[in-house]
Amino acid sequence: METYVERFLKYLNDINSGSKHTYDAYERDIKEFISFLTSQNVSSLEDVDRILIMGYVTYLRNKAGTMGTLKNSTIARKLSSLRSFYRYLNEYVGIQNNPFLYFKAPKKAKRIPEFLFYDEMETFLSSFDLSKPEELRDRAMFELMYACGMRVSEISSLRIRDIDFIEQIVRITGKGDKQRIVPFYDTAKQLLKSYLHTVRGLWCDGSHDYVFVNQRGKQMTSRGIQYRLDIAGKKTDLQVHLHPHMFRHSFATHLLDNGADLRVVQELLGHSSLSTTQIYVHVSQERLKQTYLKAHPRAEKNNTIE
Repeated sequence: METYVERFLKYLNDINSGSKHTYDAYERDIKEFISFLTSQNVSSLEDVDRILIMGYVTYLRNKAGTMGTLKNSTIARKLSSLRSFYRYLNEYVGIQNNPFLYFKAPKKAKRIPEFLFYDEMETFLSSFDLSKPEELRDRAMFELMYACGMRVSEISSLRIRDIDFIEQIVRITGKGDKQRIVPFYDTAKQLLKSYLHTVRGLWCDGSHDYVFVNQRGKQMTSRGIQYRLDIAGKKTDLQVHLHPHMFRHSFATHLLDNGADLRVVQELLGHSSLSTTQIYVHVSQERLKQTYLKAHPRAEKNNTIE
């Protein structure tokens, strides 16, 4: 079996499949599986079946006992490595079966989106000094992201022609070039107009119509926006790490908390599936619960009735 492993690894190296990190992960995953087979007195890769794979998954979960629970995503990655290994064996070695082909990996746990409570958002947005050009731009940019639930790529690529100040709507081009129309409120309108009239013209020579630009007049990139968010976040007392997608998460959560229809929020976010939007229904309840359990003195885990 070891010979097959070495041949497969050489094959990966020859076709330059992935980075060294990927190569090392394949090697670890496959050798770990071979070690498991040896412990089960299995001497041939052709003897592996569904029951043996189920035993291996159980072995992985139990093995992780001293280091914490092994994530489903990690187990899924290991099984994916073995599925690729068996495809190689099928094609180049002549082994007929691939027991991993139809074996379903454990489902990845859905991550609860991170968001800011309304008072946290207020604290953040009110922290900017609007007399400073960069901070006025940043406030207008982050205010619009929150007002419209925009992704960082969408705010970066937003053009002046996409904004209708009379109707107070913005045309957003999202994933797959899908467009959606989202309204924005008065505060966002005033900040945008102030930035466009007093700051953007100083930095940009009119060679393009991207809304948000840096001091060299160039389009703000996603990385540049994250950098400005990091700077702004350090000036507040918020005990969370800020990232651009938080504005989108907060937008959806706050709308639903205040009674917005789920399908309307779906349209505003540009989600093709309602199930993608539904995760936000439980987001604020989950974080409220976590905050309560951390803060309430009687909510400690070991606080039992005697």
